[in-house]
Amino acid sequence: MNLVIILLSSLLILIIAIGIIESYYHQYYLGKIPIRIHVNGARGKSSVTRLIASGIRESGKKVLAKTTGSSPRIIDKEGRDIAIHRLRSASIGEQVRLIRTFAKQDIDILIIECMAVQPQYQWISEQKMIKSSIGVITNVRPDHLDEMGYTMNDIAMSLSNSIPSNGTLVVHDDPFSNLFKKVASKRNTRLKISENNIVDEKYMKKFNYFEHQDNVELALSVCEEVGVSREVALKGILKNNPDPGALVIWKTKIKKSINYFVSAFAANDPQSTLDIYNKISNYHNDLSKCIFLNTRSDRQYRTIQLLSLIYDKIVPDKLIVRGDKLDSMISKYDFEAKGIEVIRFSDDSKPKTIIDVIGSFEQSITFGIGNIVGWGDDFVKQIKEFKIND
Repeated sequence: MNLVIILLSSLLILIIAIGIIESYYHQYYLGKIPIRIHVNGARGKSSVTRLIASGIRESGKKVLAKTTGSSPRIIDKEGRDIAIHRLRSASIGEQVRLIRTFAKQDIDILIIECMAVQPQYQWISEQKMIKSSIGVITNVRPDHLDEMGYTMNDIAMSLSNSIPSNGTLVVHDDPFSNLFKKVASKRNTRLKISENNIVDEKYMKKFNYFEHQDNVELALSVCEEVGVSREVALKGILKNNPDPGALVIWKTKIKKSINYFVSAFAANDPQSTLDIYNKISNYHNDLSKCIFLNTRSDRQYRTIQLLSLIYDKIVPDKLIVRGDKLDSMISKYDFEAKGIEVIRFSDDSKPKTIIDVIGSFEQSITFGIGNIVGWGDDFVKQIKEFKIND
């Protein structure tokens, strides 16, 4: 019995010693990265991370960035994407391992997207792992409700766990900025509100993909915070390579039909989806509208949210839905009464089958929303093959 106690005690001491050593080396590696920027928020984290990196890089500073997004990426000092191939499921421990790698590359600034969703892990990510100089919260939207809470205030409080101590927090001026200010004050952190309307529509049209103006303005505020002039940052931001799941609008020719396809899968919360739909629809109000909803079986709450949005606010001419076990969700809505034609496909449907259906439409614009991981990514790659230039 005494031997068992001795062995268990020795094992416990060994584990504690390893933990202390790991913590020491992690603090050492953090110290090798002078400025660390931690980007959190409901939506737009990957885009803002990339935009910040592009704006700062233009100044000549040595910058690395890491995103999770649709597909995890490291953006190197030259702005090139390096895919992260995981051998196991995503874990916030990945951040610790990568910081060790980044610290050995002689960089001035690291911009890193928050991986955590659950509130306690968001706190650990910031207070124990990243210990950022500058925290960024992109927005508060109804997303990951099971983990972050069912009210907007709950979600805002969850996101506030990533606010740094003794640093700076950059946010938009929105209904939750006062909440963030109170939390920041308790952590001796200064709040910086990004300016609105500092870029115009003419500038936004220079992007070779669809970017949100508020993402650009938030990134610009962060660039200025680290000493990059507005002129230089704006020039660099336009050189940004978008996230693989970024919003794109393609003119397509499928069979003999020329239509438009919008890849809006990355914006899979209702408000972001509606914003995109309204903005693009205004440019194409002469076309019939189709929504293609690609569902995910383990995100039923998101499917319910998007179906409700489609029925109550979007009201397209056609709705294509891919997914199994959706009868109870779809039957709640009388789509026929609103003149919405519903076309359903099972999980095992091939991307080409749905692309052929989209190609049968005339004078139409189809918005792809929902899940992009796996099947959705293959679908986007295949429909891109039908893209034509104006």
